[in-house]
Amino acid sequence: MYYFLLLALKAFCIYHAFKNNKPFYWYLIIFIVPILGPLIYIITQVYNRNDTQKIQEEITTVLNPTKRIKDLEAKLKFIDTYTNRIDLADAYYANKDFDKAVLNYNITLEDTVQDPLYARQKLILCYFQLSDYNAVITQAELIKDKHEFKGSKQQFCYGLALNELGKREEAEVQLKTIDRPYSNYAERLELAKFYLDNNKASEGKALLNEISMESKSLTKPNQKLYGSTIVEVERLLSSLK
Repeated sequence: MYYFLLLALKAFCIYHAFKNNKPFYWYLIIFIVPILGPLIYIITQVYNRNDTQKIQEEITTVLNPTKRIKDLEAKLKFIDTYTNRIDLADAYYANKDFDKAVLNYNITLEDTVQDPLYARQKLILCYFQLSDYNAVITQAELIKDKHEFKGSKQQFCYGLALNELGKREEAEVQLKTIDRPYSNYAERLELAKFYLDNNKASEGKALLNEISMESKSLTKPNQKLYGSTIVEVERLLSSLK
């Protein structure tokens, strides 16, 4: 029982750190220091007296996402507000129920008082998961001039969608924005594959070699985190020899 509680605590801390873009050293603290690490993270990064309910909700999201969704559905039924519907859409998205997430994000767009940026950002990610590439492009082109779009996951999905629809040159412009050293390994692997699939073998091989070299200096937690990506990089490099 103790072991499972510790795993749940670590899972919550990792989820919270990822969701809130915390620096990588927090992952090290959570992983390396078995009990104190997660506690230190919660005390310093999560807990404050006004945020206890939020912590409980996030733990529930990790351990029982279905209950979280049912609670939010009931809350929305009681009072239909923009915030309640966004929360429900986010819960559907976290639970990989992308069709219901799309439905609710689109409803929030009917509220012309609210800034539609967040809903459109999430719609891009949902439509990409649903392989609706035309819808990805439609949403992306509505926000591509926003500074939040530059170098984002949404821009990367936009590039991949363009590629899927045969717009290779436009796709490359978008995909290249994520090519940053010591980061975005999964996305850079996809960019390398894009090069290899579009008669740019030298660019693809050079990028794979960069990722391979960078992987040698990754910490052990990062090696685990990006393990499958690095394995695929090495496999592709071997096939190009």
